[in-house]
Amino acid sequence: MSPQLAHSAVLGVLTATPTPLPVASAVIHEGWVLKKRRKKMQGFARRYFVLYQSGLLAYSFEPNQPVRDQLSLHHAAISTAPGRKDIHIDSSTATFHLKCLSTEDFNTWMAEFRKFITMGTEMRRSASVRLARQGNVTISKSGALIEEIGLTLAELEEAFSLIECPPTKKQSKRPEKEKHKDHLKDAVSGLFKRASHQPSVHELVADGPPNPSLDLQLSPHQRASDALTKLRAQHTALSRSIFGLTFAEQGTLGHSTPLPTLPATTEEEEPPAEARLTPQNKRARHASLATTVSELSEWFDALDAMADGAQEFVMEGNASEQPSKMLTNDSRSSLERIVESNADTDSEEDHQEMQSCLNLSEVLEKVETVVPVTRRTELPARPVGDEGSLFAILKKNVGKDLSTISVPVSFNEPLTLLQRAAEEVEYYDLLTQAARATDPVERICLVAAFAVSSYAHTRHRSGRKGFTPLQAETFEDARMKFIAEKVRHNPLEMAYHAEGEGWDLTATSAGKTKFWGKSLEVIQLGSTHLRIAQDHFVWNKPSSFMRNIMVGTKYLEHCGQMSIENHTGSLRCILDFKQGGYWSTPNVVSGTIQDSSGDVLCQLEGKWDDQMAQTLDSSHFRVLWRATPFPKNTHEFYGFTSFGITLNEITNDIVKKLPPTDSRYRPDVRALEEGDPDTAEAEKLRVEELQRERRRLGKERQPRWFKQVGEEWEYVGGYWEAREKGWKEDRVDPLW
Repeated sequence: MSPQLAHSAVLGVLTATPTPLPVASAVIHEGWVLKKRRKKMQGFARRYFVLYQSGLLAYSFEPNQPVRDQLSLHHAAISTAPGRKDIHIDSSTATFHLKCLSTEDFNTWMAEFRKFITMGTEMRRSASVRLARQGNVTISKSGALIEEIGLTLAELEEAFSLIECPPTKKQSKRPEKEKHKDHLKDAVSGLFKRASHQPSVHELVADGPPNPSLDLQLSPHQRASDALTKLRAQHTALSRSIFGLTFAEQGTLGHSTPLPTLPATTEEEEPPAEARLTPQNKRARHASLATTVSELSEWFDALDAMADGAQEFVMEGNASEQPSKMLTNDSRSSLERIVESNADTDSEEDHQEMQSCLNLSEVLEKVETVVPVTRRTELPARPVGDEGSLFAILKKNVGKDLSTISVPVSFNEPLTLLQRAAEEVEYYDLLTQAARATDPVERICLVAAFAVSSYAHTRHRSGRKGFTPLQAETFEDARMKFIAEKVRHNPLEMAYHAEGEGWDLTATSAGKTKFWGKSLEVIQLGSTHLRIAQDHFVWNKPSSFMRNIMVGTKYLEHCGQMSIENHTGSLRCILDFKQGGYWSTPNVVSGTIQDSSGDVLCQLEGKWDDQMAQTLDSSHFRVLWRATPFPKNTHEFYGFTSFGITLNEITNDIVKKLPPTDSRYRPDVRALEEGDPDTAEAEKLRVEELQRERRRLGKERQPRWFKQVGEEWEYVGGYWEAREKGWKEDRVDPLW
């Protein structure tokens, strides 16, 4: 924490006055709950909460003590995650992030909160009906627009069916075709129902005056014409919603406004990341048409008249792809039937309208039928046995380079060093944000956050090392077009390249390891080159230490300075990875952004295993990056992150596209991952002996995708093009 923040925090404690107790009211529920603390990066603390009948939720340090803070549930949004005990309450005055101590407590608290959510739903319902009667109800979210289009298509089908077959005056039973259409209408509208359901225009009007377009007294031709007009307007609104709008344009369509400025409170909890992103960044992140509620969702304020009342959201993952595909196919088939049935009578204008609708269905089909890859969340087997006594091996090699020492497979984890290099690029989304940033200070801040994030995966990785790759061994990750290759055996050097929207990154991974008696030092020698437009950023990594080699719990510590230089600009960033002490906070990183004259433009602070933030002033900061939480059972799977667990997996989308040199095909790594250390040890010795034999015969593999320029390695290109053609006639023999 900077001196300014520390001084502000002390003044806040000295000048704070206890919040008066709420007005006497009947207590509905009370008990102990974990609450996220006021100051940043301090975790959760145990607090006593009391819920009053008036809807007021207050907490204090102990029962019957002065209230620290409170909020009203009548104007709050309450979000939870299935399977977890987290409750996030966001009102207009305060935000509480809570964790219940047990599942029973969670169910009890949510049951009480839902009483006010039900009241809020009734208030919003009455307000929406009131607005519907005035004819001012518009909904800006793409999901609601798609729902409306589905209903409008059903109206068109019914209108054209009446044109072809007018109904008789007396009908004892509804035609089977109408029943099928009603069922289709219900199915289409049900596809977009979410936990926080937002009523469509048709649902809102249902309780108001009759809709003229649904009036049975109108002729079928008039009903079809009205439906076409409505479909054209919905198509325009949906197209603009899908392909991006400024907030001003969104306000024109749906009367939605961006999130209001967060109130200045004594709570130093960071605002949601979405509140700090530019509209352009929001549109790029919001690629899916389905408006599911998640931590990275795009949020909009509701209409002012509908803002009253509590709401509940369920934070969930990706929605199922099958319903979306069903909707696209049904919508397309409906449109095609309409065009065929009306091909002889439609005017040129109507034909253009229907053609635009067909184009819309094609867009929906392209977007919605992209099936994401389902990745695993656990390894096939847990580690078998411990890593043994590392000190027994290292004590004979004090001061030596340990990269030349062969260790048993029990000291390995089921990843190669090439795959571990891919873990350094896990948060590549920060580079995409940096490429979109127009402010040079904001860009270099995001680049600095990415450089720090490359250490996050090492938090629980102090016990084992990755397998040393063979010469010319490769590893790819199509998520960020990552390709890594071992380019030199002695000294060990690896090179990797990744690219994304507006950026490309090339790095040389090389270093030396030395044992000094109580700690193991890893001296980083390679450098990283990042190109964004005209900017060329270069930085080197500080040294890493494995502490407590002899006794105690081993842990990793990264110490030293990292200087991020812009070779084509005037700004640079100096990051200081501070060494932890007995009384100091571990893993702290602080930095400054400086111009060419050395003047400090802004400051950065955080922790390499948690988050990085940009200091705006003495009491405000902007979170640039936050680490993805580790799996709950991470210690049972080598301390891997969720991203690391997926690296050695061969998914269906790459099963026939990997080259024979990819690390996923190494038999020793695969055997260790599956819990067979004996086979892994035997295979490790076999593939290493094959490499020694090639070296003795003068058939040492040469790098294929990288070339050396000076002391650095550059990507020569061509990997992804060769991948598309296939590897059946690859020019190299198998490595193992």
